[in-house]
Amino acid sequence: MPDAKPKKSSRIQQRNRYRILDAALDVFSAHGYRGATLDQIAEAAGLSKPNILYYFSGKEEIHVTLLSQLMETWLDPLVDMDASGDPVTEILAYVQRKLDMARELPRESRLFANEILQGAPRMRPHLTADLKPLFDEKCVVIQEWSDTGKIAPIDAQHLIFSIWATTQHYADFAAQIDLLIGPNVEAADAHLQALFSSILRK
Repeated sequence: MPDAKPKKSSRIQQRNRYRILDAALDVFSAHGYRGATLDQIAEAAGLSKPNILYYFSGKEEIHVTLLSQLMETWLDPLVDMDASGDPVTEILAYVQRKLDMARELPRESRLFANEILQGAPRMRPHLTADLKPLFDEKCVVIQEWSDTGKIAPIDAQHLIFSIWATTQHYADFAAQIDLLIGPNVEAADAHLQALFSSILRK
């Protein structure tokens, strides 16, 4: 007898899962994994705690689900770097994509940063299986551009780290930036484009 097909979630169940995950993203990005509680997630979602536990086994499963969903989105800007394109154009476009992502997905950025700061206990398998091969592949591309004189001499690995650090700042420290200079999007774009252009050009 063939195995029974898994039952498809109803629209209400799908909607409730989305509500839980969206609420959890708020809670985890604000309080971190350790500071977040199921009670906080339930309150933010407008559901009871038993209702939360109907859909997820606990806080860790919710957190892992969010991180798993985030991983593909997080890798896309680096995936789009084209080895056959103009090196400076490709790298500057990557900087812009990362900066745009920091602005558009600040909660996701903080969720990712908090997980890394804790040593990536729940995300390490994804980092090993997905990020590491992609990072190595793109480092080879950038290093070849540098070694063949298409861009200035550069350490590809640390160039990517520098891009991550500068663009991530605009998500994780948005409150500080707004307080000090206001939300001047154009100035940030122009600064990072000029900064990395000066590093890359011979």
